[in-house]
Amino acid sequence: MLGIDPGQNTGLARFVDGELTGLRTIQPFELERVLRAAEPDVVVFEDSRLQSHVWTGGGARAALAKIARNVGEIDAWCKLIEALAGDLGYKAIGVSPTAKGAKTSAKTFTATTGFTGTTNQHERDAAMVAWPYRRARL
Repeated sequence: MLGIDPGQNTGLARFVDGELTGLRTIQPFELERVLRAAEPDVVVFEDSRLQSHVWTGGGARAALAKIARNVGEIDAWCKLIEALAGDLGYKAIGVSPTAKGAKTSAKTFTATTGFTGTTNQHERDAAMVAWPYRRARL
């Protein structure tokens, strides 16, 4: 299984037989190559399209416009992940940001997953979006 946190820095988490075996960060243009190489049975990704509310915190019009562009960009990457997975014959499961849960600190991540390597927030998000599915028969 491959967990994906799409963004300008896209986090990837690889699970083999339910165990988290690796994390890395890629650029979005690398998605197709990585999916082809990984050959996952299932791709689980954080799908911003499944959440209607956008947390803006208010602010200036220019700042709100930038947030809207960023959300649109992530939505497009989610659409691309879903299309690539389908084209390559992999099952794709989108998970809303709310369902994925809050950001996880490195300490909490290690305690939860047992993964002791160095991580960044993108990689931890990729792992946590797929975590509930790691042992599922999909």
